[in-house]
Amino acid sequence: MNLYLLFKSLHLIAVISWMAGLLYLPRIFVYHSESDDMSQKKVFKTMERKLYNYIMMPAMILSWLFGILLIHSLGFSVFSELWMQIKIIAVIILTYYHFTCGKYLNDFAIDNNQKTSKFFRIYNEIPTLILIVVIFVVIFKPL
Repeated sequence: MNLYLLFKSLHLIAVISWMAGLLYLPRIFVYHSESDDMSQKKVFKTMERKLYNYIMMPAMILSWLFGILLIHSLGFSVFSELWMQIKIIAVIILTYYHFTCGKYLNDFAIDNNQKTSKFFRIYNEIPTLILIVVIFVVIFKPL
């Protein structure tokens, strides 16, 4: 069995799952920040917590794990290539974004959100822009 293709497939599955969460959680934050209904806020808190802890966190960890295994398969000399440098920077930014989502989730959990729905609508676009960059650099591999 070709381990490289196995790791690549598992990496893509994990990244797609992680990106789904990174795109959806801030959208829930939009609705949560607009809600005045306490029972609805309780539902949002449950949705946010489960999405973050049961989907996003494992998907992020697996994305990193299979990404590292792919790098190991390719050889660490791949870091000398610009596309990999850009991708790693983008993934580090996505990871930071992931943990800021966790901070906002905790703020909502203790009813201490200070951000507006407009903030979360704009904030929600960040992973899309990073995803576009990553896709293009991985496919075209600029020198």
